[in-house]
Amino acid sequence: MPLEPGHVKIYACGPTVYNFFHIGNARPFIIFDTMRRYFEYLGFKVTFVQNFTDVDDKMITRAEQERTTLAELGERFIMEYFKDAEGLGIRAATVHPRATQHIGEIISIVRTLIEKGHAYVNDGDVYFDVKSFPDYGKLSGQSAQDRMAGARIDVFEQKKNPEDFALWKAAGPGEEGWDSPWGKGRPGWHIECSAMSMKYLGDTIDIHAGGQDLIFPHHENEIAQSEAVTGKPFARYWLHNGYININNEKMSKSKGNFFTVRDIAKKYDLSVVRLFMLSAHYRSPINFSEELIAQAASAMARIKNCRDNLKHIAQSGASGETNVASHITALNARFRQAMDDDLNTAEALGVIFEFIREANQLFENGKDADAAAEVLTALDNVLEVLGLLPKEDKIPERVEELVKKRQEARAARDYAAADGIRDQILSLGYTLKDTPDGVKISKT
Repeated sequence: MPLEPGHVKIYACGPTVYNFFHIGNARPFIIFDTMRRYFEYLGFKVTFVQNFTDVDDKMITRAEQERTTLAELGERFIMEYFKDAEGLGIRAATVHPRATQHIGEIISIVRTLIEKGHAYVNDGDVYFDVKSFPDYGKLSGQSAQDRMAGARIDVFEQKKNPEDFALWKAAGPGEEGWDSPWGKGRPGWHIECSAMSMKYLGDTIDIHAGGQDLIFPHHENEIAQSEAVTGKPFARYWLHNGYININNEKMSKSKGNFFTVRDIAKKYDLSVVRLFMLSAHYRSPINFSEELIAQAASAMARIKNCRDNLKHIAQSGASGETNVASHITALNARFRQAMDDDLNTAEALGVIFEFIREANQLFENGKDADAAAEVLTALDNVLEVLGLLPKEDKIPERVEELVKKRQEARAARDYAAADGIRDQILSLGYTLKDTPDGVKISKT
């Protein structure tokens, strides 16, 4: 149960907005959007916060390369994020805070950490003193020796301990920055998330989510600095998604298998990519390949075809006595059972496709408009939770006019003209299927 009855508070780490986000970023965005949807399906109020990191080393480097400001660069790629997110069915968060809009909150936390003896100043930089927080390492479970082996130590940084991390960085020559008690500078990456989480969700949140790669050091450092300030648990539950590989290899620019979502959208409908991402348990690694995406496209087509058929029957007005109540009850129970099992979306998809198989059999011969409408509503309800409910495509007036002319040609037994009109409709991106209940129009 959430800390506040009926209200789930979630913080998910968002993108650094210096470029289009890549397929590896897409996985957590899709997974945690689905988690948020499921809580809402269960009747909870959800406050879902996903930040934009709009100041860090990568942002500064890209802005310098393009001779633009951090604000202009950030604004540009935040807008691009929303375009790709919409294609993937990712809803906007309750709040999308930007680091640069929370400098005051960040400075306040850093000041408190210094006052409490958890941080120290060195020549305009401020570092968190890891040894001042005995529980450091409790999330990752790494020993101090293991952490040191993986630590990135800059010989120019004057730290008391190599594990200490920056809370505030002094601005370099010509760099953008903000005034602070320690001089002009900018926040460290980790403190940004703590400040934004505390502002919108309070000292303790229900769920903190992010990629597996963020466990250490990012989330470990968030815990240390947040709990050192408040003296309270930072997050009650942590969710981390597994890595994504490309053709069984780690994604990297050097291997030429680094793809942004914008690249993939040129080849695939992004709803297919979402279905693919949900086809494995979120904590498991997942492999992205042409073959697996083709399978996801086929699965998405099964969803669309079933819905189209149910809509067509529901609109036919045909009467019948098809009993669908038990099928719908089973669907809802099994879907919840799967999702309650650590957000097992792969199992939930299996439940949905079994229901689709049953629906196809139920309405293979019988034409029961009311029953079809009930089944369609039940199917749509669970598809909406997974963000897989297809967008309704309004049939263009031109296509409807051609369908009417074709029907007139068929009635006049002018089949050559009817076939020619069908070809015209096909060229506009629509297919026709003649059924006993009328013409079924589908987008190709």
